[in-house]
Amino acid sequence: MRTDQYQGHDYYEMDELLTDEHKLIRDAARAWIKKDVSPIIEDYYERSEFPSQVIPGLAEIGAFGPYIPTEYGGAGMDQIAYGLIMQELERCDSGLRSTASVQSSLVMYPIWKYGTEEQKQKFLPKLASGEYIGCFGLTEPDHGSNPGGMITNFKDQGDHYLLNGAKLWISNSPFAQVAVVWAKNEDGRINGLLVERGMEGFTTPEMKGKWSLRASATGELVFDNVKVPKENLLPGRSGLGAPLSCLDSARYGIAWGAIGAALDCYDSALRYSKERNQFGKPIAGFQLQQKKLAEMITEITKAQLLTLRLGQLRNEGRATSAQISMAKRNNVEMALKVAREARQIHGGMGVTNEYPIMRHMMNLESVVTYEGTHDIHLLITGLDITGENAFV
Repeated sequence: MRTDQYQGHDYYEMDELLTDEHKLIRDAARAWIKKDVSPIIEDYYERSEFPSQVIPGLAEIGAFGPYIPTEYGGAGMDQIAYGLIMQELERCDSGLRSTASVQSSLVMYPIWKYGTEEQKQKFLPKLASGEYIGCFGLTEPDHGSNPGGMITNFKDQGDHYLLNGAKLWISNSPFAQVAVVWAKNEDGRINGLLVERGMEGFTTPEMKGKWSLRASATGELVFDNVKVPKENLLPGRSGLGAPLSCLDSARYGIAWGAIGAALDCYDSALRYSKERNQFGKPIAGFQLQQKKLAEMITEITKAQLLTLRLGQLRNEGRATSAQISMAKRNNVEMALKVAREARQIHGGMGVTNEYPIMRHMMNLESVVTYEGTHDIHLLITGLDITGENAFV
């Protein structure tokens, strides 16, 4: 088992901009991860298995719906606290953050925002405690960057809806108790449905063969004439904007999480450079290694400042979708570059599981694609600044 020696890096004294509560929440998450998850994550990654025994711990540190009001079982935290938790989770592993991010932003968020009071009372406390794990069904085999082209649909059958279709690349699906599924009604309008495990015709086959996010469970959602009770329709909002608003929340969490992955790679590279001796001195004393390390901490610091400001805007309800896209795109690209430079500093040891570098690098290859690809987020910024739509 690898000992987690991470201590944190704050080059611009950003802790001074956090509240005591923020730091307490972050440090509690970090302590739990170092004790209960870091020692086992490499083993589970190699086995391509999600460590389900960590679910109660995730709930205990508030990783499930941190900003959901306490009356529904959430922790009632602000958006910066949510981001800090995501940062600490991804500092351990992107798959761990993905599990919690889906639960919070893609399952609990739409139920809280668009569900009935009965739906909130039924699902949110169980999701917050980890008794239930949820998943989010938007992406389809033939519709990824263009979710509006989905073919999954439901028809009104009087006392229930009949749901047919399939979703692909769904985190948490193999063991989720409830799925927030986006489908078109008979008028072609997109709506959210709460599909529960055990409903006849609903299956969740697991996807195998991943070289990325191996410690996170990914699967499909298949609907074969599934009878969904009418009370399971999310009535608060319809149209493509409804699932996209959920993705805004998740992408915001990713912007913080990617910083965590970058920090872990930088931390490992800095420590290794001081311990590894060549030509009679630590490699940290050579100019090219210092260049790599200096550029890494510079880019991490820039991402930290970008994301903290985004968190402030989120707390005020003023952050735009385009601003969130910019942060997600920038920070994931930054983390990938940091991981690749860190791998070089580690030399040949960087490709072994004695260090976390290759695991982070492989994970980030998924993060740069999911919830809006690198190129799509660039076009979102382009549309925002020019007013010209390059998507069509």
